[in-house]
Amino acid sequence: MKPPVALVTGTSSGIGAAICRTLLDQGFRVHGLDRAPAKLDHASFHPVAVELDDSDALRQAVAGIDSVDVLVHAAGFMRVATLGAGDMQAAASMWAVHVAAAMALAEHFAPAMRAGGRIVLIGSRTASGAAGRGAYAASKAALTGLARSWAKELAPRGITVNIVAPGATDTPMLADPQRGHVPPQKPPIGRFIAPEEVAALAAFLISPAASAITGQTILICGGASL
Repeated sequence: MKPPVALVTGTSSGIGAAICRTLLDQGFRVHGLDRAPAKLDHASFHPVAVELDDSDALRQAVAGIDSVDVLVHAAGFMRVATLGAGDMQAAASMWAVHVAAAMALAEHFAPAMRAGGRIVLIGSRTASGAAGRGAYAASKAALTGLARSWAKELAPRGITVNIVAPGATDTPMLADPQRGHVPPQKPPIGRFIAPEEVAALAAFLISPAASAITGQTILICGGASL
C-alpha cells in the first residue's frame, strides 16, 4: 500500500514542524510549504519554498502535487497594533497567509480528496478577541466560517474539517519582536503550550478515531479560556 500523503504549511518551525514530524513518524509522506528554508531532513519529507501571501506563487507551488489525504494549514504570524496605530499592510498580509492561503489550498486539494480525507486549520484562542490584536484575531476568526462551511459540504464525502486553536505556545512566534510590546501570558497551568501537544491533537483529528468530529474548533490553551 502507498503511504498516505499530507501537505503541511509552516514546517520550518513551531507547530507546523511538530505536526510534520508527527506525521512522518506515523508513516506519511509530507509536502511542506514554507517561506523559510527547510530544517527537517527525512526521506519522506518534500519541502517547497513559497511565500504563502503570494497567490500566484502558491498556485505554482502546488500545481505539481496531484492529491493529498491530509491538509494542515499551520503557517502564521502575528503583528500587534492598537486602534489608530494599525499597519494595514501587515493586516492584509496576515489575512493573506491565514485565510486566503487556506482557501487556495482547499480549493486545489479538496475536490480530489477521497473518503477519510482530513483538513485541519491551526487557529488561535485569540480569535475570540484581544486588545491590540484585532487584525490577527479577525484573520483567525475567519477560519471558523471556512471550516464550518467546508465541513458541511464535505461531510457526505467522508472528509472532516476542524480547527485546532492553541493558546500561547512555546514557538519562535512567541518571542518575535515584531509581534509588538504585548508580553504573552502564561495560562493557569503555569507554562506555555508545547508545539508537540498541539501536534498530538492535530494527529488525533487526522486519525480514523476522529471520523465523527467535523466543523469543530478545539481549544488547547492550558486553562486560559476558563
